[in-house]
Amino acid sequence: MNKVILMGRLTRDPEVRYSAGENSTAYARYTLAVDRRFRREGSDQQTADFIGCVVFGRGAEFAEKYLRQGTKIVVTGRIQTGSYTNRDGQKVYTTDVVVEDQEFAESKAAASGGQGGGYQNGGYQNSGYQKPAAAAPMPSEASAGDGFMNIPDGIDEELPFN
Repeated sequence: MNKVILMGRLTRDPEVRYSAGENSTAYARYTLAVDRRFRREGSDQQTADFIGCVVFGRGAEFAEKYLRQGTKIVVTGRIQTGSYTNRDGQKVYTTDVVVEDQEFAESKAAASGGQGGGYQNGGYQNSGYQKPAAAAPMPSEASAGDGFMNIPDGIDEELPFN
């Protein structure tokens, strides 16, 4: 099985290009800085791995529109290796993560230094999920004293279970 799950921050804005031909397809490349779990001995600084990612189609268009340097995201995908010969005639080996799904890993408020944190609604997956337009407005999370959100009245028919 070839499956990768990463959480990190974009080191720069995604580089988006379109393939040539009648049915041009968008593809985006970006690098994720993924913190390592453990620090190097004798160093107080967190170390990170810089992992190259590539995403195709609607995911690339999403990256172009919404992802910016410093955005914290979660990606799932697979590792793909390859090689090419550079201009000097040397063989260069490559390793990339081909992204299948990508989601925001923090809210806009947390990203800009505001309150909040953790995963918030609004994540994106390449499957084309979109939040239903007819959804009732949800009350704030602080409205329930026990830490759970209250379900608004009148949406029983929209729930997938009873």
